[in-house]
Amino acid sequence: MSLFQDPTFWVGVGLIGFVAILLRQKVPAMIAATLDKRADAIAKELEDARKLREEMQALLAQYQRKQRDAEKEAEAIVAEAKDEAKRYAKEARAAIETQIVRRAKQAEEKIAQAESQAMAEIRALAADAAVAAAEKLIAARMDEARAAKLVQASLKDIPEKLN
Repeated sequence: MSLFQDPTFWVGVGLIGFVAILLRQKVPAMIAATLDKRADAIAKELEDARKLREEMQALLAQYQRKQRDAEKEAEAIVAEAKDEAKRYAKEARAAIETQIVRRAKQAEEKIAQAESQAMAEIRALAADAAVAAAEKLIAARMDEARAAKLVQASLKDIPEKLN
């Protein structure tokens, strides 16, 4: 067989021709340029991703600081609220104690007033009883002669008592 009749030969010649056309048209350079552009684009995306990651880490750190600050502020507010509650409780206790003392004093004053009023009523009743007893006693012992004698003595005492 001859070399020109062999199909493998012709496939090889076609392949070599095709590769020659590709080389003549500078296809490998275009492919390399395209791959270089793609590699540059990927490198740029990686750089952008790295920068974005650094920015996000900085932002995360900032938010974590803000969270810690907010927690500290919340703790300070809670501590202040507790102190204020203790102060209000202390003031309320003092006010209640003052009010209890004042009311106890008022109660003691009312009791003392009631005692003095009761004593005055008892004295008045005793005086009324003594006057009634004296009236009965005087009425029982008094006759007209004695009454006239007492009236005369009282009339004599009037000028002395008026001056």
